Amino acid sequence: MQTQTQINRAAVQGLALFEQLEPGQVDDVLRSASSRRYAPGDVVFEQGQTAAQFFVLLHGRLRVTQVTSEGQQVVVRMVNPGDLFGIAKALRRLDYPGTATAVSESVVLSWPMSLWNDFLEQYPSLAVNAMQTMGSRLLEAQQRLRELSTEEVERRVAHAVLRLVSQSGKKEEKGVRIDFPISKQDIAEMTGTTLHTVSRILTAWEAAGLVVGGRQKLLVRDPHQLVLIGDGLKPGYL
Repeated sequence: MQTQTQINRAAVQGLALFEQLEPGQVDDVLRSASSRRYAPGDVVFEQGQTAAQFFVLLHGRLRVTQVTSEGQQVVVRMVNPGDLFGIAKALRRLDYPGTATAVSESVVLSWPMSLWNDFLEQYPSLAVNAMQTMGSRLLEAQQRLRELSTEEVERRVAHAVLRLVSQSGKKEEKGVRIDFPISKQDIAEMTGTTLHTVSRILTAWEAAGLVVGGRQKLLVRDPHQLVLIGDGLKPGYL
């Protein structure tokens, strides 16, 4: 269920997208925005849907997936708080190339796509942020393609888990916890392998004391050992 929420300047304080704007400019940008709250499992937009809006995630986590022409679903990326997403016009597309789904309770700002060019012209810092966003996603896509082409599956899984730790890890006494629910199927779709293979890898890592699994949030107890596995400098646990 999606519910409308009130927007105010305090809601976006600290987000990189808005930090170069004057308070009055932030108010102007928010005046044309809408805000919605999404429960886990709610879809923000679907692959192939006309791209009528672009978005910024204020709170929570989203999963962006694509279905290939062969019918296989892949996890393209996770959307983190502060991320700009759904910017189809920047890709010269009229539709969304993937489906964005909430994996935890999330709050999303949206603007009409018709305002995209106006925003970039009026607020150069937004244009810079959009370019940086596209650049970082291109680098991540290239890295994942290289991993899929050249690395064995356990190294790919190690790199996927480490990216999640880097993007959304919260330090705890016993390690670093990925602070949103991530399933074994999600990791399989991120790394181009099967649920069975990811289950075997995580079970072996848990037995070795590297991670603590469960149905909710993955705890990484020894990130350094995963770095060594990902770099091919340590024998795997399969």
